[in-house]
Amino acid sequence: MTQYLDFEKPLAEIEGKAEELRALARQNSGMNVADEAAALDAKAAVMLVDLYKTLTPWRKCQVARHPERPHCRDYIEALFAEYTPLAGDRNFSDDQAVMGGLARIDDRPVVVIGHEKGSDTKSRIERNFGMARPEGYRKAVRLMQLADRFGLPVITLVDTPGAYPGKGAEERGQSEAIARATEACLRIGVPLVSVIIGEGGSGGAVAFATANRVAMLEHSVYSVISPEGCASILWKDAEKMREAAEALRLTAQDLKQLGVADRIIPEPVGGAHRDRAATLASVGNTLRQMLDELSQTPPAQLVADRRRKFLNIGATGLAA
Repeated sequence: MTQYLDFEKPLAEIEGKAEELRALARQNSGMNVADEAAALDAKAAVMLVDLYKTLTPWRKCQVARHPERPHCRDYIEALFAEYTPLAGDRNFSDDQAVMGGLARIDDRPVVVIGHEKGSDTKSRIERNFGMARPEGYRKAVRLMQLADRFGLPVITLVDTPGAYPGKGAEERGQSEAIARATEACLRIGVPLVSVIIGEGGSGGAVAFATANRVAMLEHSVYSVISPEGCASILWKDAEKMREAAEALRLTAQDLKQLGVADRIIPEPVGGAHRDRAATLASVGNTLRQMLDELSQTPPAQLVADRRRKFLNIGATGLAA
């Protein structure tokens, strides 16, 4: 059953009535409700288009966090062959919030790394809701260095509310681990492409997304802090998250204008969770295009271009 967001309640009522009619028809073979159900479906389709035509930044945050949205594991299973997970940071432990390893996209060997939020209560707890600890970022650094050593492109899939802020994470050097991961992104001499598939939260996202090419799904978000966190700091009121979302300019459209994102990947009407297969295919096509664009670029130029890109962030939008 589809999980509806709060702004989708009118849509939920219409689609619910259509399903009720079909359920009655299944129980009573003599009932003919096809026309009524079809009319409700048509009304729901129009409403869905209208709702998603002009999403506010806060509503985009809600869509980006939708629990049925495809997660990192879904992309890896759908787009990559011969995926071989590599675990641990060779120092403390294996962080389940970060998954990564060797794989092939088509016949091209790559290293893929991403945040995994989990798909049910048990896996979300195990994955810490996609909030990586220091060992997760150190695992990512290890995988990036491995890719650099063997000349393999790196693909990162970003979906995290932010790095885990717990006491243990801070004791084990959370900020230093994030900085090292960001440094590794800037140093490796292989193509590095990143897709924001849901939330891109704070330094926890930057540590994976300091890439030659950054793509964002249409309704994904990427910001220095969550709207709730921003509202709590600025206004001492987390309920002002809507105003914070507007001010943060965290949508894919804003970030494309600012030069943070290089391209926007369209989502199906109603968000990625409404047609997971189409979303997975679109992301796969974008990954192939970005890798093709970088395939003949010398290592030194990859590093220089990446550095220049991030030093110039914001300049395009400010100049405009």
